[in-house]
Amino acid sequence: MQISQLTKAEEQVMQYLWDLQKAFLKDILEQFSDPKPHTNTVSTILKVLKEKDFVDYEVFGRQHQYFPLISKEKYTGKSMKSLVKNYFEGSYTNAVSFLVEKNEISVADLEMLLDELKNKD
Repeated sequence: MQISQLTKAEEQVMQYLWDLQKAFLKDILEQFSDPKPHTNTVSTILKVLKEKDFVDYEVFGRQHQYFPLISKEKYTGKSMKSLVKNYFEGSYTNAVSFLVEKNEISVADLEMLLDELKNKD
């Protein structure tokens, strides 16, 4: 199954839904900081996410309870692959080098991460 890329607004709604696991529209709206988006805006985003097969819902009377169809981990992995492919010539080494150069990750943190990965096996 091909996972499509989400817009920033769609991703924000998904982040809330991943945290909540199941939620009605009002529950998702409560997660936004002020000024909150209009109800229709979030409702439209949820419709788009349904069309993209990211969410589904159960009907309770006149309300829909939404739940994610794609895990946060699966989407994160797809997003990372896309980022590395599009901005770092497909090289994770280039991506990590970029983070070190921009002081986003220290060499000490990188060494600690490598040690953790080595100990996993």
